[in-house]
Amino acid sequence: MRKDGKLDYLEMQAAAGTIDSVKSFYSAAFGWSFTDYGPSYAAFEEGFDGGFDAQATAQTKPLPVLYSDDLERSVEAVEEAGGRIVRPIFTFPGGRRFHFTDPAGNELAVWTEKGA
Repeated sequence: MRKDGKLDYLEMQAAAGTIDSVKSFYSAAFGWSFTDYGPSYAAFEEGFDGGFDAQATAQTKPLPVLYSDDLERSVEAVEEAGGRIVRPIFTFPGGRRFHFTDPAGNELAVWTEKGA
């Protein structure tokens, strides 16, 4: 069951053209399996859901993703608490999300299935 504000997904980067080798590595080393969403994104469900994104260029660190039932309210809460929105709400296959940085400069995302 998904709950507001809880870690729900971990998105990691894969350099352009490396998605197949990343999938091969994790399959061979740990027995992971993947669901492809186009040629540049592969999701996994291995105790904690996540994915590798070969199209992301600005984000070089893993991206923790939180869940929210009310994305607009979460934007307000992040801003009221002193966070900075670095990528406004956008849609993606499966839902909508936004990115923010916390006071320490860590980038996180918040997503919802609703209103996709």
